[in-house]
Amino acid sequence: MKEEFSVKHCIIIALLVAILGTQVARYFYKYTPPPPPSWRAEVKAKLPAFGHRNWIVVADSAYPSQSREGITTIATGQGQIETLKDVLQLIRECKHVKPIVYEDKELEFVAEEDAKGVLGYRAELKTVLRDSPVETEAHENIIAKLDEAAKTFNVIILKTDMTIPYTSVFIQLDCGYWDDEKQARLKKTMLQKK
Repeated sequence: MKEEFSVKHCIIIALLVAILGTQVARYFYKYTPPPPPSWRAEVKAKLPAFGHRNWIVVADSAYPSQSREGITTIATGQGQIETLKDVLQLIRECKHVKPIVYEDKELEFVAEEDAKGVLGYRAELKTVLRDSPVETEAHENIIAKLDEAAKTFNVIILKTDMTIPYTSVFIQLDCGYWDDEKQARLKKTMLQKK
């Protein structure tokens, strides 16, 4: 009788220790899911495969997620200017591409009373883009160019937490080691050799 009581006792104690151990572990160990891959790492990984005619868009928070194949949308979780600086730095690190930057023409006309912070944003944007060629066009025209390019070429859209309208910056990648002047000379030489 004493043996049977001891075995039962041991089983009950073992079960209680296991349950208690699980509860203690839950208290001290909070599961934290792994962080999503960094958007910078994803852009950096894709840039070597990108070339002229690919696009990177640094978009405001209301920019839509597009369903077209070849367009990747990533939420950065950070500010517009910070994201733009990071993207331009990643592009500068590549020798094979350079940026052609497009801004929305509408941004020039957005009033401070309608969009608090727009004056400061425009000033910061001008500073960040001082070394890049910038073209200004109506938003719909830039979107049309982007849509046309996305039929054939990959596009990355980086959504930021910006809440001022017409602040998206569209970057069309161009060849970093060839320019219009060299292309014109090449065409002239080819015509002369005919």
